Amino acid sequence: MTRVGLYFGLVQFLFVSCWTVYVIYLPQLLGQAGIDMRWTVWVLMADQLIFTLMDFSIGVAADRVTAGLRRLGPWLLGATFVSGLAFLAIPQLAPAGAPVLLLLAVAVWALTSSALRAPPMLLLGKYVPAPGVPWVATLSLLGLGLAGAAAPYLTLGLRGVDPRLPFALASLALIAAVAGMLWAERHLAAAAPAEPAPAARVVDGRVLAFFAAIALLGVGFQMHFALNSAPLYLRFAQPPQLDHLMPVFWVGFNLLIFPACRANQRFGGLAVMTGGAVVGAMAAALAASAPSLEILVALQFLAGGAWAAVLMSAMTAAIAIGHSGREGATTGGLFALLALATLVRMAIVATQLNKDAGFAALLPWLPGLAWAAAALLLTWLALRPRPQTNSP
Repeated sequence: MTRVGLYFGLVQFLFVSCWTVYVIYLPQLLGQAGIDMRWTVWVLMADQLIFTLMDFSIGVAADRVTAGLRRLGPWLLGATFVSGLAFLAIPQLAPAGAPVLLLLAVAVWALTSSALRAPPMLLLGKYVPAPGVPWVATLSLLGLGLAGAAAPYLTLGLRGVDPRLPFALASLALIAAVAGMLWAERHLAAAAPAEPAPAARVVDGRVLAFFAAIALLGVGFQMHFALNSAPLYLRFAQPPQLDHLMPVFWVGFNLLIFPACRANQRFGGLAVMTGGAVVGAMAAALAASAPSLEILVALQFLAGGAWAAVLMSAMTAAIAIGHSGREGATTGGLFALLALATLVRMAIVATQLNKDAGFAALLPWLPGLAWAAAALLLTWLALRPRPQTNSP
């Protein structure tokens, strides 16, 4: 299972790296195509809207594929191949001055790349025994954390590089990695114990509260890391130092996800998720008034670890909720809400709400409030009597 988890982590690393390359070059490519670069944030918002809609839809479709006793791997490979072709086309179409074709290629890439978010988690939920899910999910998310930590250095390294080269390398590497999904699915299916399918779970108040907490946690993460981190660091550091300071959050994510996994296996996903939300709320709130750079760095490290605990436990819980043939729908819902949180953050920037004096004064405290509200919801879930099957 460790090998499969590392493999899924590689896919997540390459997917996030493709997104990083895309974001780095998008303003330049839009300008080459004759589109005002001010539209960049709106194009990125459209991408997130597509992710929000497609993550859940593709998750449901993946459930139907596997319910028909068909392999998911070939479908994933096919979607990735189309996604790779669209990704390769983006830097080719921009210099040709074809704005409509460029935006069409971007839309096709966003639509098809959603196949790399929820469906791999479906495979984990369908074939990995419940006690092993936290470990495999941890290794998968490690790829995401490493890509997040590498993003500033990737940005530095790609300055002045022709976009066609990194687009091609990232796309081809991702296609090659996803091709291994055929092996991974066969390996998981062969190793999975035979067990009767559990009864379908009714979508009740507990499930709705769980996903409401996910939405709050996602918005809190986006506001803390993407909107607040740089201004907080700039109180003590110079702008060139940000490239080395911003990855601290992801270093905490990558290192503390392992003890969070052990805690998940011992105490359960809901308890660890609640604890992560509480620690994250405290770290975000204290970071807003940190008296020195050293303390701020420590709090950012802790906040990254809290987000690792939250995300890994949320994924484990979503798989458990869907363990009735609906793993794709529940993990797709998880990724859709995270994409929606990203869309909210981008909308704040696009409308320049973050520059409004009243909102800017509240912004440092909003992540802590959002995570604290999520912790209260999760505590309410923990204190309610649990159904006998598939509780988060």
